Amino acid sequence: MYIKLKHAALGALLASAAALPAAAQELNFFTIGTGGTSFTYYPVGGVIANAISKPPGSRECGEGGSCGVDGLIASAVSSRGSVDNVNAIMSGLRNSGFAQSDVAYWAYTGTGTMEGTDPAVDLRTIAALFEEHIHLVTLEDSGINSVADLKGKRVSVDEPGSGTYVDAGLILNAFGLSLDDIEEENLKGGAATEALRNGKVDALFIVAGYPTGALVELASAADMKLVPISGDGVDALTSEFGFFATSEIPENAYEGVAAAQTVAVGAQWFTHAREDEELIYNITKALWNDESRKLLDVGHAKGSSITPDSALNGVGVPLHPGAERFYKEAGLIK
Repeated sequence: MYIKLKHAALGALLASAAALPAAAQELNFFTIGTGGTSFTYYPVGGVIANAISKPPGSRECGEGGSCGVDGLIASAVSSRGSVDNVNAIMSGLRNSGFAQSDVAYWAYTGTGTMEGTDPAVDLRTIAALFEEHIHLVTLEDSGINSVADLKGKRVSVDEPGSGTYVDAGLILNAFGLSLDDIEEENLKGGAATEALRNGKVDALFIVAGYPTGALVELASAADMKLVPISGDGVDALTSEFGFFATSEIPENAYEGVAAAQTVAVGAQWFTHAREDEELIYNITKALWNDESRKLLDVGHAKGSSITPDSALNGVGVPLHPGAERFYKEAGLIK
């Protein structure tokens, strides 16, 4: 089932399509659930939507036109994040969406933080995209220098339905705390960073590929600090949950901000098993062509790390048959 969206960005495309012969007006609308508009999922989703789209009247590949899927109009849709996207895919509200690898695996298996819910057995993977880092952010004069220092503090952990909310709870638990030990705030994106600047919260969690827009803006306007997430708590976390890996946000990933050790998960692209095999095959093929490569490289700072060589890294949910067929043809699966 394809969802026809009333979206201003599609207006010009639809208007031009109306003037084409009837045979050329067969359109497929394909939605990609992303995240908040000031986080990494949304702009990356826009780049990918542009890369795989090829509405009627587009010039042929090689003439400066789209190398996407004939008749496809893909749209990046803002959402509450990973959990929301998985639920929307399973309910049929969206055709596809981005989610953290841990959230998707727990949803697929009905384990971990999703224990007690019906397993999302029809969830399927299109591709692994990029690494996401858990940012624990405060201001230089906050006195917060570790996860343990969050006890009793006002901390934004994003909205329920986001991967950040899930992972913030796990990080706190790994260090002997819980959401009950903080004054929980559920702010997203710019609202969270503005609250930090104005002293309405003491710290915030964001899970995103660096650099993410909300924090770029914060670093330019305030003395922002990244709090390290490291030590015995992280060792316990990575031992219990294989999707987490120790990593680092490097110095000047945000202007003037020192490097910080932290934990990372994978950002991956998912769809439903019911989506047409030929369509998902063509979408996967379009994602990895040379023209899409150019768009990814210039479209976002994380784009250059989205490569076919890492397209299967950390995949814990089965591939969609269409995606699997492409990866076999490309020699990435034997």
